[in-house]
Amino acid sequence: MSEKFDVIVVGAGPAGTSCAYTCAKNGLKVLQIERGEYPGSKNVMGGVLYRKQMEEIIPEFWKEAPLERPVIEQRFWMMDKESAVSFGYKGLEWGKEPYNNFTVLRAPFDQWFAKKGVEQGVLLINETVVLECLTENGKVVGVRTDRPDGDIYADVVVLADGVNSLLAKQLGYHKEFRPDEVALTVMEVINLPKDKINDRFNLEDNQGCTIEIFGDSTKGNLGTAFIYTNKDSINIGVGTTLSSMIKAKLKPYDLLDYLKTHPMVRPLIEGGESAEYLAHLIPEGGYHSVPKVAGNGVLLAGDAAQLVNAIHREGSNMAMASGTMAAETIIAAKERGDFSETSLNQYREKLYQSFIIKDLEKYKDAAHTFEHYPQYFKEYVPMLNRAANKFFTVDGTPKKEKQKEIMKSFTSERGTIRVLQDMYRAWKAVK
Repeated sequence: MSEKFDVIVVGAGPAGTSCAYTCAKNGLKVLQIERGEYPGSKNVMGGVLYRKQMEEIIPEFWKEAPLERPVIEQRFWMMDKESAVSFGYKGLEWGKEPYNNFTVLRAPFDQWFAKKGVEQGVLLINETVVLECLTENGKVVGVRTDRPDGDIYADVVVLADGVNSLLAKQLGYHKEFRPDEVALTVMEVINLPKDKINDRFNLEDNQGCTIEIFGDSTKGNLGTAFIYTNKDSINIGVGTTLSSMIKAKLKPYDLLDYLKTHPMVRPLIEGGESAEYLAHLIPEGGYHSVPKVAGNGVLLAGDAAQLVNAIHREGSNMAMASGTMAAETIIAAKERGDFSETSLNQYREKLYQSFIIKDLEKYKDAAHTFEHYPQYFKEYVPMLNRAANKFFTVDGTPKKEKQKEIMKSFTSERGTIRVLQDMYRAWKAVK
């Protein structure tokens, strides 16, 4: 392949395809390279797709995209061994156009999205590994692939090759991540008839529910579990930081089995048939881990740029937004005929002015705080469940006395000063 492209995009996930689609739609010559057998074969996420960023790329995409269910309810469980304090929001307006978010299965969705890029003129090559970026005089000028005569040239290379971007590391943009900056999530797709899903989650057809679970789902370690409803299957998964797994000597699939047999979870998936197991690394470092994202002839997008808000389970929307911003920067650079770092640094400016970096900055200390102070998951979640049990048990004790007993139990277990310190520390981490 001797021809030169305007853009080479490495990766066919949400970030890469958003960039490739937008560039091609604006008349640029785009090559997209995917190492998997097809787009989505190597991509994993819990299964929630937000409407806003996708609609900015393809208006009213929900009318043709392979989506599962529009989410009308989001639940949160603070779970102990035999109980859960639950809260959330259910809004029927989310089940109507233009919707808020959807559950999806990545393989069919990513294939559909990549196909839309091809229709705009993207040249998509699957089953091809990019071995390294080609550089001349400090500028990235193309990529070397594992194919015969596999050197390909372009004005700009966009690295959208995931959290552990080897290409970004080779360029010196990425450091080796610490175990507390990366989470390992394992997920299973369980087939279950639609009527059983509707009955167990109190849904109707074309209505979805998500459950985020904290506490005993990770055996008190920093991390979350999730349950998402598809049309006729359920995504169930759990993830913790690698540092938590190492310290607690946890095995990821053992943790998933523990979650599936938990008495609060088991009835929701009972009778289901396992269809697929998946595992994925997720960037958890947040604001402090965002690497250099723009250089001479190169940009980083999506997970490769560590753009994940773990607190709000937002990743795919940030990937799509960053891919679109990268494309807009490249289109402007093409008009100027300037692909230097100074020119492409407009991408960094766009990112830092957007909701992406602003949200990451807001929660910049959250993961660190909850990682280094494990009492939030190990002690406070069980205490909250015991308090709810005591308050809602009708035993003839006046409610005012119950309130005093509950407050006393909190302060006696941790101490008044330590409870106040913990509350202030948590508030500071998420304010």
